[in-house]
Amino acid sequence: MNIIHSKNRRAANVDPVVADILVEVSGENLRAFVERLAFPRHYSAQNRANRRARDLLMELAKDFGYQPTLQGEFDNVVLTSTGGADGPFLLLGAHYDSVPSTPGADDNASAVAVCLECARLIRRHNLGSVMIVFFNREEDGFLGSKDFVAHLTRQAAGSVREAHIFEMVGYRDRAPKSQRMPSGLPPLLAPTVGDFLGLLANSGSNAIAEELVSLAACYVPQSPVAALKVHLGLEKVFGDLNRSDHAPFWQAGVPAIMWTDTSEFRNPHYHLASDTPDTLDYEFMCDVARLALARVASCAKPDNSSSD
Repeated sequence: MNIIHSKNRRAANVDPVVADILVEVSGENLRAFVERLAFPRHYSAQNRANRRARDLLMELAKDFGYQPTLQGEFDNVVLTSTGGADGPFLLLGAHYDSVPSTPGADDNASAVAVCLECARLIRRHNLGSVMIVFFNREEDGFLGSKDFVAHLTRQAAGSVREAHIFEMVGYRDRAPKSQRMPSGLPPLLAPTVGDFLGLLANSGSNAIAEELVSLAACYVPQSPVAALKVHLGLEKVFGDLNRSDHAPFWQAGVPAIMWTDTSEFRNPHYHLASDTPDTLDYEFMCDVARLALARVASCAKPDNSSSD
C-alpha cells in the first residue's frame, strides 16, 4: 500500500464551467443540513428519530426536484439525477443513522450534508447520471448498504460504475501531531497533521483515487488530499480499512472510494455526546463537496441549461 498527496501534484488547467459550479457550494447550506440532522437517530434505540431523519431527507430531495424512493427493509433513501434506472451511475453515498444517544454531527451528518449539497447542484446543473444514496443501519454492521448492494447485483438495469462513500468529512485540526493512523500503515508516509481529506481505495478503485488527487490539486488546492492506495487485496487483512459502507461495494467488485476525515484517528468527539455541529469545519466540508462535484463533472459533460 502507498499514500499519494495532492500537494505533490501539478494542477491541470481549470475548466471554467466546472469552476463556476463549484463556486455555488454553500457553507451555510452545509451547516443548516448538519444542524437539522444532528439528533440521536439510531435505528433501534431511537427508531422514531431515525424515521424523522429519513423523512427529512425525503423532503429535502423533493425540494431539490428529485423523486426519492425508499429501498429495502431498512429504508435506504435513493435519488437519481435522471429520475429513473438508466445508469450506469456514479454513486455518492452516506449513512444517515447515528450511534445511540449521540447527535452524530460528524458521524455522519457531515457526510449527509455534503451529499445533499452535491445533490442540489447536480440537479440544478443536470450533471450526468448520478445516484445519491443515504444508507441506514451503518452503525449495525452496514445492514443498509449490504442490502442495497445485494439489490444492485440482482437487477439488470441501473448499474453503478463507481461508488463514492462519505464517512465523517467535517472535522479538521491544523495542530501539530493532531493526526494518528491505523496500525500497519507505512509510518514514513502517514501525515501527522489532521488538515487533509483522506481517500481510501483498493485495487479496483486505485485509478479513481489517482484522478481524484489530481482533481484536488486543480480545484481545491487549499485543502490537502491524501489517498491510501491498497494493493493485492490487503484491505482484507486490516479491519480498519473496512469500517464503512464502501466495504459491501468492494466485496461485490464495484469500484469504490471512502472519503473521510479519519474519524477517531483525528476527531476526539467520535461516538460521544460532544459530536455536535459547532465542532465542525464547514469550509473544509465545502472543499469536500467541491471535489465530489469536480469528479461528477469530469465524468459527464455538464448541461449548461440550469434549472432552479
